[in-house]
Amino acid sequence: MTKAAEIELAAVSKVYGTATAVHAISLKVPAGTYCCLLGPSGCGKTSTLRMIAGHESVSSGDVIFGNANVTDLPPASRGTAMMFQSYALFPHLDLVDNVAFSLKMKGVDKETRRREALEMLKLMQLEPYASRRPAQLSGGQQQRVALARALITKPEALLLDEPLSALDPFLKIRMRAELKKLQTTLGITFVHVTHSQEEAMALADLIVVMNEGRIEQAATPRTVFEKPATGFVARFMGDHNVLSGRIAEREADGLFIEVVGGGRFYAGGTAPVDQDTAEIAIRTDHVRIGPASVAGLSFDGIVSNVEYLGAKVKLTVTTAFTDEFTAVLTDAAFFAAPVKVGEGVTLSWDKQDSIVLGRVEK
Repeated sequence: MTKAAEIELAAVSKVYGTATAVHAISLKVPAGTYCCLLGPSGCGKTSTLRMIAGHESVSSGDVIFGNANVTDLPPASRGTAMMFQSYALFPHLDLVDNVAFSLKMKGVDKETRRREALEMLKLMQLEPYASRRPAQLSGGQQQRVALARALITKPEALLLDEPLSALDPFLKIRMRAELKKLQTTLGITFVHVTHSQEEAMALADLIVVMNEGRIEQAATPRTVFEKPATGFVARFMGDHNVLSGRIAEREADGLFIEVVGGGRFYAGGTAPVDQDTAEIAIRTDHVRIGPASVAGLSFDGIVSNVEYLGAKVKLTVTTAFTDEFTAVLTDAAFFAAPVKVGEGVTLSWDKQDSIVLGRVEK
């Protein structure tokens, strides 16, 4: 089994002219981890990946693999391999020569590199297609060729830039499973850039949510889902309603905020004493129809949309303080007392389902 690399970024920045793409981020990716850099376009995730790979210079800070500082090393000396979004396969070469290309560049003899290329194609279940050219393959098969070519150098870390974006939805799901299985089998570190929340949740051991060149949260998928660190994470992941307001009252284990348009809501957690406003997050799948037993955990609104999603029903409610508050109900709960667009409804949740959100220093 190939050795896996621990990757550490120590206050790494990337500046293009007067624009800062990445703001002094620090991150530790344990060896053998499947890490997803997640965020919207322009958040700095691809620049970060390219700095890890050595395809982009670091403006300040250090990139460390294990105990070695690789900040100034060229890509070929880092023990990494990168798989690009476009796959970049050679159209005139068959699969064996495509996969063996990097070994050819290293001066490995023809017999050895062809044998190793066939072993990689076997791992990818592509051995029967060894003599074909890329144009004769499906998108998913082309992707597996690109993976084989990246892995033949036995890297300590594989870096993937939006590897599933060109595939159709059904193939994406299948390739997700293959990527995770491959990473588990090889035991090496994967760092995977994506803008898909679903993809990151399905694949990662560690999700790093980025926004405007900063890390908003780096945690396990379950932690990111259940305890988003900031308002951006809660909104971007889409599984929480976020309300902003003035801190009206503080308790030992929580606080109340008052929102513009009326409404006073409770959330568990604390905010710095010098902070007079706060954002709170309420789990969409823990919201229910009906009144709450205590104050600060419910409100009245008008149903603006109902989406039937099979096992779930997504309800959107408009109020004086927000145009869009979401409740995700089980189909059984919804159809036990269904509501229609335009009807009034009371939504509520339990105390543990609303939390105070933190902020990232700018």
